[in-house]
Amino acid sequence: MPDPKPARAPLPPRWFIRLAWIAHRRLYGWTGGRLGLWRPKPGGWGAMRLTTIGRRTGRARPVILGYFEDGPNLVTMAMNGWGDAEPAWWLNLQAHPDATAGSVDGPRQVTGRAAQGDERERLWARWRQIDKNLDAYAARRSMQTAVVVLEPRRQLQEEARDPARTQG
Repeated sequence: MPDPKPARAPLPPRWFIRLAWIAHRRLYGWTGGRLGLWRPKPGGWGAMRLTTIGRRTGRARPVILGYFEDGPNLVTMAMNGWGDAEPAWWLNLQAHPDATAGSVDGPRQVTGRAAQGDERERLWARWRQIDKNLDAYAARRSMQTAVVVLEPRRQLQEEARDPARTQG
């Protein structure tokens, strides 16, 4: 017998979600980045500023996202406030995987990708521990929500292991 569909978790109206996003970005901007970002608390999520390259414009496109840490990686979800459309930052990251993740610890050069298979299941389960309504929110979308892994940029990892490569 198939699992029953999760009960619909209540969400605020879409206009309120968008207003909260705008207010959060403005708070970050008005304070010069002193407010608006935080490290994940135990059993919780943090807020980072991800800057992608626009797939059409080629210009920097910043967005503030929730995340948690998984070893050296940062993990977020391409959920667009649980709306059905894919978020623009995720479409941009798919076109140009290299990005900058800003946190209270400073910027990190990262490469983004979608988690697949067992890795996705493991990371989804971690999100589910953080948000008990995760499956109900995800059921609002007609497509699977991507779990996005932001890894330290490979070139930087290789240079850290072999500093002679950067001398020339």
